[in-house]
Amino acid sequence: MKNRSAIIVLVLLGIFSYGQEVHEKVSQWTTLEISLTAALDFANPYTDVEVWATFTNQKGDSLIRPAFWDGNNTWKIRFAPTDDNQIWAWRSYASEKEDSGLHGQTGLFKSIPYSGNNDLLREGLMKISPSHRNVMHHSGKSFLMVADTPWAIPFRATKQQVTAYAQDRQQKGFNTALMMTLQPDMNADGPNERNTVMGFKRAFKDLSEGHINTMDIAYFQYFDSLVQILIDHGIVPVYQPVFHGFGWKGLQVLGTNIDPQEYVRYSKYLLARYGSMPALWLIAGDHNGKDPGVKESGEMFQKWDCYQQPVGIHYNPCDDYVATWAKGDDPRKHCMHYNKTYQDEAWLDFQWAQTGHEGEHLYHKVDRMYENQPTKAVANGEPTYEGMGNGQHGLGWWQGEEAWMQLMHGGTMGVVYGAACLWQWKITPDEKGWDAWTDQPLSWEGALQLEGATYVGILGQLTKNLNIKDIQKRWDLAEGKPLLAKEGELYISYLGNGGELTIKDLPENLDYSWINPKNGLLKQMGKVTHGNFKAPDNNPWVLVIKKPSLR
Repeated sequence: MKNRSAIIVLVLLGIFSYGQEVHEKVSQWTTLEISLTAALDFANPYTDVEVWATFTNQKGDSLIRPAFWDGNNTWKIRFAPTDDNQIWAWRSYASEKEDSGLHGQTGLFKSIPYSGNNDLLREGLMKISPSHRNVMHHSGKSFLMVADTPWAIPFRATKQQVTAYAQDRQQKGFNTALMMTLQPDMNADGPNERNTVMGFKRAFKDLSEGHINTMDIAYFQYFDSLVQILIDHGIVPVYQPVFHGFGWKGLQVLGTNIDPQEYVRYSKYLLARYGSMPALWLIAGDHNGKDPGVKESGEMFQKWDCYQQPVGIHYNPCDDYVATWAKGDDPRKHCMHYNKTYQDEAWLDFQWAQTGHEGEHLYHKVDRMYENQPTKAVANGEPTYEGMGNGQHGLGWWQGEEAWMQLMHGGTMGVVYGAACLWQWKITPDEKGWDAWTDQPLSWEGALQLEGATYVGILGQLTKNLNIKDIQKRWDLAEGKPLLAKEGELYISYLGNGGELTIKDLPENLDYSWINPKNGLLKQMGKVTHGNFKAPDNNPWVLVIKKPSLR
């Protein structure tokens, strides 16, 4: 949300005129945290008062960030400067204007160039690409999402565990993690503890009663440290507020019946607490996108997220049919969304299909979504998780084949991987609470080492330094064979059984290379002299053709 604040500009002009020195310095794209202390007491600080701040630089650019309650009488504002070598002035506002501790506070700082070694922060926060096909950094650097689904990390994992997880996933090539920000099942029960069989931490004390108004602030203070671990390892968090489909154990998720105002308030809280860092916002999870507060939250993000990080929806498998497991319930909630709810809305940046967990390669959903208008970035957000069906489905190379082919079919936002027992964050291999279709005899640590994740991670390694921004599905250039292309600049093809590929109108003197997607090793390379290419053998191969300058 941008505007012009004449008052703060005048304040800045006065400061510049008198040469006032600004002592605090904040690196571009890193987070400045401002603490405010309320002068008044509120019965429920989380629900009773709204606080925000306007940040204005010397050029007159103005950004607004919401604040969040952080316990007792403390509110915090987190802001990442979008530039360097600028003086910024900020001013706070509160819905309770009589509170002098929250309303009318001011400050100054200077933004400076980023000098750290975190690639995410160096390149800036996330945004959607100009053609809406994928994600990029504010610097313009492309970002192909290679995502994992450790959904239950926020309410089950410890700092030590998340550090081990992040080290493994970063090394393999993952750069994104999907998370339920709280345990969403109203009827789930167990100890209020992490890393405990049957246990999970509670974000809200009243969730089991159908509400999220009574916040446990310690939950989010701990969650802060988990988020920081992920970002320190180059992994962008995907925040899902309150799940809408199966949930954690399938025990009546709150998201389908939540008070819309409570959903929007919580979504805004997440934006305030985590929105100054790299993020994706998944405001509808595993349903049809039409649940209470989803549209209103999308509009809220459009209004309040000054960085405009991408907002999207993750659908359940029922795009144009009623699943057998939906019988007996209200089928209108389980079908006929066609993976394109709110297609016309300006706040919607991406849409994710789901192909279910029965071990089938289903590419038609992403195929259709790619053609929908207006264009949204798309992906298969939930293929068969490795080991689903009591360890039977989606094993090993199945995951590599799935990832490359979903990408080739138009899922140019990226690819998603999942593993049974990792997504639940099972504490022990024999922990109870899940049906066989979603389980296998592994703990989260055992599931972390499943073979399929290596193959999906290799896709991330091979594409990390390619400029895939706004790449298109162009099978028409390859006689109907899989091809992504930015004509004249970059071409990527996956051939699952080797064979030959002919690409039309291919410029000469580009570099080409054949890469083994199972181990990431280069097999052949050379200069393009014609449009005909033959894979080294009949195994899976990836062909990359690019300008010599694209490294």
